[in-house]
Amino acid sequence: MVQFIDGGMLARMIIHASASLNAEKQRINELNVFPVPDGDTGTNMSLTIGTAAAELRQKKCSTIGQVASVNASAMLRGARGNSGVILSLIFRGFSKALKEKESMDGIDLAEGLNAGVAAAYRAVMKPAEGTVLTVSRLAGERAAQAAEENTALEYVLESAILQAEETLAATTEMNPVLKKAGVVDAGGVGFVIILKGMLDELRGVAMPEGGAEEPAQKERADFAAVGDEEITFTFDTVFIVRRTSDRPLEEFRAYLESIGDSLVIGEGDEEFKVHVHTDIPGEALTEAQKYGTLELAKIENMRTQAEELAAGKQAQSIDDLDAVEAELESMECQDAPPEKKYGFVAVSAGDGLARVFQDLGVDGVISGGQTMNPSTEDILNQIRKTPAEIVYVLPNNKNIIMAAQQCVDLVEDKKVVVLQSKTVAQGISAMIAVDPDGEEAANTEAMEEAMGMVTTMEITYAARDSEFDGNAIKEGDYLALVDNQLFGTETDLNVILDKLAGEAGDRGGEFINIFYGEGVEEADAKAAAARFQAICPDAEITLLRGGQPVYRYLISVE
Repeated sequence: MVQFIDGGMLARMIIHASASLNAEKQRINELNVFPVPDGDTGTNMSLTIGTAAAELRQKKCSTIGQVASVNASAMLRGARGNSGVILSLIFRGFSKALKEKESMDGIDLAEGLNAGVAAAYRAVMKPAEGTVLTVSRLAGERAAQAAEENTALEYVLESAILQAEETLAATTEMNPVLKKAGVVDAGGVGFVIILKGMLDELRGVAMPEGGAEEPAQKERADFAAVGDEEITFTFDTVFIVRRTSDRPLEEFRAYLESIGDSLVIGEGDEEFKVHVHTDIPGEALTEAQKYGTLELAKIENMRTQAEELAAGKQAQSIDDLDAVEAELESMECQDAPPEKKYGFVAVSAGDGLARVFQDLGVDGVISGGQTMNPSTEDILNQIRKTPAEIVYVLPNNKNIIMAAQQCVDLVEDKKVVVLQSKTVAQGISAMIAVDPDGEEAANTEAMEEAMGMVTTMEITYAARDSEFDGNAIKEGDYLALVDNQLFGTETDLNVILDKLAGEAGDRGGEFINIFYGEGVEEADAKAAAARFQAICPDAEITLLRGGQPVYRYLISVE
């Protein structure tokens, strides 16, 4: 029975937990109550802890306090979605409780776990029973009891896991929504997997094959630890392109994925930066010039570097370009000095919707939403680049609000106001209500009031067979959502369009905006708008290309 651990073991336990969660993330995603293709709890939790695992691999920390601090900081920056934010809050409280600790026994573990649970509960306005909060709370309570019985860390961790599993099984009955769907809480499953992964490392159980998935924005080859046979592509290629057009990067991304791996594309308002491993860097640079002017390129031979490092030599590098790149990256993270009173940051998916927000005065649009929740760091960087005294953030998705709220205390020279916009339609209505010359309180009130007056309708498809509220849902069925609640399912798209149009009429809709998504032909979108017009003859209907993924139609009704 292991009595206590040092910082090195805690780091390995977290890395193992990240690998375990990564291996199970799809199973967690499939526990989403609605079978829409955006059940991303597993993905969000995996990316969040994956950020920490990647950083712990790079930094050698000796004490428990140091490891816990690095882990908490990385998780905060990488937190995605509500589940990721809650997970980061648990580990932030854990870190504060263990700040001065050199080693950790069972008593310390129990104190850290309970401090983390308390931090998470403080951050959630209306904690619901039958969620990861419940699972972690009862696990923490059992850990405290177990520490009184036996101070061995292994005993306390095992006891916490057994209680967490028991509570997880009961979440189906605790939460009415979960009970209807007949599933346990997805976030709770992720939490149990993390604890079990930590225990597995403590007991010497092999890490799941493939290891932990590292977050894209932090990918960087660790040449000292990689053998030549493990390098799939030869050249580590980094370049920056100054945009000369607003051509979307989807085709370029697909091209780069076809010629390499470890791809990261960071998009700014005026430029984008690419990191890719490939055997043909010249062709990657040539293709990039279709999108703008090449400003900086750095190409390094990873096989040569690996050989030099293995031989104990200094790896050849391009120091001047590294310095320029570091300087550019630091400039990107610097706070833009205020040039105006108000600035706006919005989260949205689809180039058409991004243009709508930009036309309404949004300074920065973060690509994200359903299936791709941006991290706290993504939102924070955009806030810092916004040259305003007061920056309003429009998450436009209920699963992004918590990540945005973490930014409020991380910016010193700007005031950050996070609106509770849960849909893109609410965000657009909020922007229309802005008075550039108005007072902050009046603007906030007007934007919130505007959000409350809009009804959001969405049409997507079922990602899997399911049963909800006694209704059988088949994979591929069209699903209609009204204000994020399931409205109906149909196999015929026209039938579901007519039902939504009828609902819009019943709600007295006078202004109806229809945004059609990627893959929807303009002719089909016009036909959909015509159906709405026929059923709502007195409404003013506007049809716009949204380009959003996953959701065929996004409809706002006012």
